[in-house]
Amino acid sequence: MEKKGSLLSVREDVRVLDATLRDGGLVNAFRFTDEFVKDLYEANIKAGVDYMEFGYKASRDLFDESKFGKWKFCRDEDIRAVVGDNDSPLKIAVMADVGRCDFRRDITDRADSPIDMIRVATYIHQMPAAIEMIQYAKDKGYEATCNIMAISKAQESDVAQALQMLTTSGVDCVYIVDSFGSLYPEQIARLTMFYQDILEPHKISLGIHAHNNQQLAFANTIESLSLGTSYLDATMSGMGRGSGNCAMELLLGFLKNPKYQLNPALKFIEKHMQAVRESGAVWGYDIPYMLTGQLNQHPSAAIEYIASGNTAYTEFYQTLLDNE
Repeated sequence: MEKKGSLLSVREDVRVLDATLRDGGLVNAFRFTDEFVKDLYEANIKAGVDYMEFGYKASRDLFDESKFGKWKFCRDEDIRAVVGDNDSPLKIAVMADVGRCDFRRDITDRADSPIDMIRVATYIHQMPAAIEMIQYAKDKGYEATCNIMAISKAQESDVAQALQMLTTSGVDCVYIVDSFGSLYPEQIARLTMFYQDILEPHKISLGIHAHNNQQLAFANTIESLSLGTSYLDATMSGMGRGSGNCAMELLLGFLKNPKYQLNPALKFIEKHMQAVRESGAVWGYDIPYMLTGQLNQHPSAAIEYIASGNTAYTEFYQTLLDNE
């Protein structure tokens, strides 16, 4: 497999996306203060980050608004209240889950919105609905990506068919998503080439969103990058569901393009991230997440186990094995 550049290369196609509010919001029910969001926005601009994901466009009919912060729903007016008209090079993204959003009601014309990109998240079996959402977003004037989740559980032939379907959807970028943090760099490398073989002839970019169950989120991200992946997801201090994600500070410290600067991220982390942990938000590598990652299982059981305070890891391991 041919590497794209070297450790010292500057790749002009690379785009860094901060997913702290969205994936991190799964840890604290999206209850971020406006100060946190504003400071994160400004830190990302200074750090040269290309996109900032503000959260979800979740259905207000399906989800009780009283149980979540406003970034679960990402109304245009709430985004504007923090960033105004976003007079900066940073682009604003939101995620829309297939079956969990009212996209025709809540996604307005791009010309009337501060949002630049709609990230459609889908499982393989939902692909026709995902394509409908992608085409709707493109028709409204947005950039659109597709995050195909839980591919470590999918048949390769099904993934290939989904990618082929996406080649005619108008999508700008398709993401490799290691939902369970179960994949290793060698597997990520093979998937990167597999995705590219289908997408590259259609000039569709490739992205990666990695989870850190086995402390491989950063390693998997830069492995995929080295083989040509362009869009890289990361979060401050790795904040995200369960074990968390590729840490933004690791990624910014690795990339050689001088537009990317580490100090703004470090200053933000100093000011905010320990306070978020002290407020009760829990994420990051832990034994139960390692076990679900190794067994290619959804982290929900590990999340519940850690929340209970139980540390009987051998017992938890046997329970997971019984569910295989």
